[in-house]
Amino acid sequence: MKIQNIDIEATINKVQKIIAEDRHMSEATKSMFEILVLVITLLSNRLGLNSTNSSKPPSSDPNRTKKTKSSTGKKAGGQNGHIGVTLKKVDDPDRIETIKIDRRTLPGRQYREVGFEARQVFDIDISRVVTEYRAQILEDENSRRFVAPFPEGVTKAVQYGSGIKAHAVYMSQYQLIPYNRIQNYFADQINVPISEGSIFNFNKEAFELLANFEDRAKQELAASQLLHADETGINIGGKGHWLHSASNEFWTLFHPHAKRGTDAMDEIGVLPRFTGTLCHDHWKPYYRYGCTHALCNAHHLRELTRAWEQDGQKWAQQMKKLLETINDKVQEAGGILDAETSEKYRRKYRKVLETAEIECPPPDRPDKKGKRGRIKKTKSRNLLERLRDYENDALRFMDNERVPFTNNMGENDIRMTKVQQKISGCFRSMEGALIFCRIRSFLSTCRKQGIKASQALDNLFRGKLPDFPHAKTGNLSRDAE
Repeated sequence: MKIQNIDIEATINKVQKIIAEDRHMSEATKSMFEILVLVITLLSNRLGLNSTNSSKPPSSDPNRTKKTKSSTGKKAGGQNGHIGVTLKKVDDPDRIETIKIDRRTLPGRQYREVGFEARQVFDIDISRVVTEYRAQILEDENSRRFVAPFPEGVTKAVQYGSGIKAHAVYMSQYQLIPYNRIQNYFADQINVPISEGSIFNFNKEAFELLANFEDRAKQELAASQLLHADETGINIGGKGHWLHSASNEFWTLFHPHAKRGTDAMDEIGVLPRFTGTLCHDHWKPYYRYGCTHALCNAHHLRELTRAWEQDGQKWAQQMKKLLETINDKVQEAGGILDAETSEKYRRKYRKVLETAEIECPPPDRPDKKGKRGRIKKTKSRNLLERLRDYENDALRFMDNERVPFTNNMGENDIRMTKVQQKISGCFRSMEGALIFCRIRSFLSTCRKQGIKASQALDNLFRGKLPDFPHAKTGNLSRDAE
């Protein structure tokens, strides 16, 4: 890397050589210079990191510019077969207003009505609906009173209905709107007073009603053939915790935990029972489970880009192009390569790694007496060894049509939890984190299975869970606990 025409790597190597050869320099001075060189090396490496060669988000890229898309030759707008969302007239409008012609403005002749021209305006009417239940009271000759039973759930003199609860939870947990803004919305738009404590209680009630759903989600994910796993850091009460995610195309499960490794995964209870293919980013604790593994090649592409741009590793650039080529060929072949083509690309994959062994050899073991620890390796060397030792996991997408090239589904599922942290900063308590994760699991699952979130929440507060069309381990009870 160069900054103002100064080759940082060459300069650091020169300084390290001078320090090593200077016999008059004291050990204390050498140690100080070595620390300074280390700090400069770390800082210079961070300067070259962006979203293409690290896990940093694109929004953090300096002077970020959008890439121009290559022309497809198609006209702008929706293509043939595209399902649009344009408004269409309805056959049964809620209100009809007839507009008559002022005949005084017409020439003095005889006219007869031959029809009308219709135009429809779609709008919304946000209003408060108060239902008063009046239970009849009867009294017999002995002054015994009999009161008609109120509907289930109507237990107080004044209470909120399921619609308000569902609306508040939808805004809080799905749209991630802060409590005080939800409170203002209900007061201004619907003329309903509601406290932040009530909104929290609605979320807590939804959490309790979804206990049955969470158990079923764990069963479905554990029984699936392909599973995406990921984890991300979250802040709970000012302390670092981890949010774990397990998902597939139809089900999602989030769970917060103080730990990142197998203690958390075992407690969540999905991976210990899972026997299919687990797609992840090579976080080592995942390999504690005896299922089949598939590595995320989006991570590999970013790390290969970093190895080429910062370490000058030519093999990394070759491997990046090869993986992208294989992915294109898999898509062209319909999701899986035939045995002959697959073997051809494996040979190319191994050939690139053979050249990498020459360009990026393992570090020499220092001639030191006494106890020896693990030798520190460069990031490029660690990447090389991972691609070499986990070849089958990196290339599994070639031979199994269910296995994707990346773990993007897992990362996409977990993305909204990061948005929540940006908005709120942290969870105030573990209870709040558990509530958020369970409700978001439910809403994400509903979205994947074509169920509207608002309708699902309204039914939830009425005591019913959706009939999920993609449930394989049995029929999910429609009655919420």
